Amino acid sequence: MDAMNREPGNGTQMVEDDDSNRADRTGRRDSLLLMAQMTLAGDAAPREVRVRNISEGGLMAELPLAVEIGAPITFDLRGIGPVAGRVAWSTQGRVGVAFDRPIDPKLVRKPVGGGTTTPDYAKPATGLRTRPFSY
Repeated sequence: MDAMNREPGNGTQMVEDDDSNRADRTGRRDSLLLMAQMTLAGDAAPREVRVRNISEGGLMAELPLAVEIGAPITFDLRGIGPVAGRVAWSTQGRVGVAFDRPIDPKLVRKPVGGGTTTPDYAKPATGLRTRPFSY
């Protein structure tokens, strides 16, 4: 593609990516890198995939196999749990999923630490901690 002319190398005109082309994709997408368990309909066991972005209505994940559009799929997302959906698109090692129900994508980003075995550096800051100076 010629970056200056915004045309692909084969000479055909490139279509701009505007809101009218995205009528079926609503909501703000958060870019992230998150590992999740994904199960396609008919799979015996889940597989681990990388989630690249997520919104309340769906996500995009890396998936190095072709899947049929409309296929049922389930993701086990950190902070949310299992979420069912359908494959909206699939191309070149990536898949787009439309969830069956909206989620709160902020829950995926919440820290999971805070337990008694979590190291201090992984816990959220609660205030200034000081120790008496000793000689």
